Amino acid sequence: MRNEDRIQPYVGNRFYWQYKGKPILLIGGSVEDNLFQIPNLREHLDLLASVGGNYVRCTMSSRDPGDVWPFARDPQTGLYDLNKPSEEYWRRFAEFLALTAERDIIAQFEMWDRFDFSRAPWQDNPYNPKNNINYTAAESGLMEEINTHPGRRENAFFRSVPALENNQVVLRYQQMQVDKMLSLSLPYGHCLYCMDNETNESPEWGKYWSLYIQRKAAELGVSVQTTEMWDAHSVLDDEHRNTIDHPELYSFIDLSQNNHRPADEHWENPQQIRRYLISSGQVRPMNSVKIYGANSGQYGSTRDAQERFWRNIFGGFASSRFHRPPSGLGLNEIARAHIKSMRIFTNELDIFTCEPHNDLLRNRSWNEAYCTAHPGVEYGLFFPDGGNILLDVSAAGDKPLTIRWLDIRTSRWTGPAVPIVSADRDASGMLHVITPSEEGYWAAHIRTVP
Repeated sequence: MRNEDRIQPYVGNRFYWQYKGKPILLIGGSVEDNLFQIPNLREHLDLLASVGGNYVRCTMSSRDPGDVWPFARDPQTGLYDLNKPSEEYWRRFAEFLALTAERDIIAQFEMWDRFDFSRAPWQDNPYNPKNNINYTAAESGLMEEINTHPGRRENAFFRSVPALENNQVVLRYQQMQVDKMLSLSLPYGHCLYCMDNETNESPEWGKYWSLYIQRKAAELGVSVQTTEMWDAHSVLDDEHRNTIDHPELYSFIDLSQNNHRPADEHWENPQQIRRYLISSGQVRPMNSVKIYGANSGQYGSTRDAQERFWRNIFGGFASSRFHRPPSGLGLNEIARAHIKSMRIFTNELDIFTCEPHNDLLRNRSWNEAYCTAHPGVEYGLFFPDGGNILLDVSAAGDKPLTIRWLDIRTSRWTGPAVPIVSADRDASGMLHVITPSEEGYWAAHIRTVP
């Protein structure tokens, strides 16, 4: 693929992505995180594409039943040989790359998933000294037993890089694994690279791997996009500044952990980051690769997930994806309806020229409505549960306006765009907007008539 066709920040608005030379909004959901390891991958990707989805997460993880690890076993000892790649693991990965590329589905990879490196998964992990023929615990400095949450940072695996413990015994095999992955993925242009899954390790770890990937891409003469995902649930925590303040290391920002936050806080915290990026001249895409929330989980309700999906996009995010069950909706019927509705809506509203504009709302109660707009041209409103607000359309002057309503749950417009009558618009430019019913998820598209 030509370098200019690879995914990269959109030249017309660097808060968004472009792919194959055109701006692209990334929305999706999937049943699993390490998606390349599921058995019915082709059917699952087809289902996502059928509702307008084009974005998946892919952790390079192996801890679930039916998964394989990236290394082959020694036939005599039954232990792993870290010098030999697993044919099945990398076959699955190559198939995933091909299938997503065929469907123009953007894949965001996480190179290292800390939950593979502690507790029960560590007992099966090939890097555990007791599971391979390549090094002992004494030689590698890696413990055979780690029974604590990975947030306790007891595994020296994540301190192997030169700026930390410079553990060359382990680092060489880590490099070999990444090299194998990149040999398959870098020729494709639809891949985004995140260093970790919600890490709280030293920033030097992610820095090393981001520069490593950038260097490997440069050797091939291709561009590459990298980020880090931090553990702190508040994206205003200093931990996230290791990404936000370092565009030389990270070309986009993943703010998935913001999806632990409710309602107005979920909206406002990324807005602070957005304003900072603009003022500092460091504008980059802000991604949200996992939206928490499901009645089956512990990180918010099913309603929370649905609201978060729309607040992300109306709040200026470049991507929004439902997290896997049980902590998210995955690609269930509810998630599919929202993905389809978002694609329908943004096929009409030019999201790439709009900006978050809750400042245009009046008489708004807590969590009642959210606005994205190109003032004077078009406005998008999202109502999580019906609403009755005023919208400042004074930038449109005397131009006539139309309004069209999308019933999000059914993924259908209620009808064609209709003219806004003068009685609903006062002399100061305030437009009275009431949802078609008192409850339900609604989106309104208001625009000027040429």
